[in-house]
Parts: sequence; structure tokens; C-alpha cells
Amino acid sequence: MDETKRPAVLLADDDVAITAQLGPLLERSGFDVRIVHDGAAALTAAGTAPTPDVIVLDVLMPLLDGREVLRRIRRSGAWIPVILLTQVGESTERAMALEEGADDYLNKPFDPYELVARMRALLRRSGRGLPPLAGARTLRAGDLRVDRTARRAWLGERELTLTPKAGALLDYLVTHPDELLSRERLMEVLWGWESASTTRAVDNRVAELRRVLGDDTAAPRWIETVTGEGYRFVARVEAAE
Repeated sequence: MDETKRPAVLLADDDVAITAQLGPLLERSGFDVRIVHDGAAALTAAGTAPTPDVIVLDVLMPLLDGREVLRRIRRSGAWIPVILLTQVGESTERAMALEEGADDYLNKPFDPYELVARMRALLRRSGRGLPPLAGARTLRAGDLRVDRTARRAWLGERELTLTPKAGALLDYLVTHPDELLSRERLMEVLWGWESASTTRAVDNRVAELRRVLGDDTAAPRWIETVTGEGYRFVARVEAAE
């Protein structure tokens, strides 16, 4: 991506009230915004010059839903960063979206500034020429290997034994390396928007990962605590064959 130009964002949502509010905000935040209101138009715009630098897709749209648009974009071989928007808060729904190749996921209603932060994080990675991670089946960080399809992980030759939530947390961390992830964001990813869980539940799952990985909180190799903010996966992550 040329750093001298404003990043191009394709915003696809059939709710005109949302696009009328979000479009100008994204423009003020430094993006060139192109808006469409159905899935078929989104698919066409994704493949039409100028190619968007990031795509924001509503899941529930007429003609083609957002997930089908995403699947077709990925089948075409295009790895433009994609963020899905949805009204479904189940963690299984988010897991499905990420497995289908979404780079990130926000549940409606969402904070528009959180969306801007997610977009900028994705653009920083793509702008550095780093490969996409969301579509990789296997990821590697040093001697840590995560098979996202089989939902298994190894540290060296030792397979890790993780609870389902800790496994989902590890998957999200390795697909979002070097990003500051708030406890609230991780709670939403793991348990859903409307959840009886507290941010302490996130801390417990992080502690579980640290125990299994043998991580030292004073000199973290894997997961850094940012006091008052959240967590960051600090190891360099690459897609593995």
C-alpha cells in the first residue's frame, strides 16, 4: 500500500442509517470510502479498480450475504483484509467467520472508533508487506505451531493441552500479533457480546496459556500484559506450510 495516499475502504452494509453515519467518520479518519448496499455490489466493487485496501462487510445483506462475498473473494485468490459486521453474538459464529477467511469481526452494535482501530491494525500489517494470517491453516511463532483447522498446537515436539476457550484465545492472539487487545475485546471474541462472563475470565484464560507455554510475565516471550489496557502477543508469527 502506498503510504502517501489515503487507504481505500469498501464499506458494504444495507442499513443506510449505518453507512450515513459511518462513511463520514471514516472519511474524517483518513480513509477514502466507497459505499455499497448489497452483497452483489460488494463483490463487484472488491474486484474493480481502485482495489480497496480494506473491506468492511455486513453479514446480513440482500442478494449475497457477507460470508458468501468473503468466500468468493478468498476463492479468487485475493487477500484484501476483511472485517465482518454482524448482529449475531455467539462465539461459534465468530469462529466460523474467522475460519472462512475474515481478518477480524465486530458484533453490532459496535463502537465505530473500535472499527477504525481494527482497520488501522490490519493496514499496518499489510502495509509492511506481511502475509495474511487469517486464511492460513497453520501458523508458526518460533517453536510454537498452531494448526487452526485441527484446533491443535505444539510447543516444540510437545502437544499442548488446552481448554476450548484457551485454544480459541490462542488462535485469536496468533492471528493478531503485535496488536494491543483489550480485555473487553477478547471477552467479546470468546464469549459473545451479551455474556455473564467478566474480564477476569479473560485473565484466567491468559494465565492458562502462560502456564502451558511456560511464559514468564516479567520477561514475556509470548504474551505481554499492558497494564490497564489488555494483552499483546509479542512473538513474530508466520504462515506455515
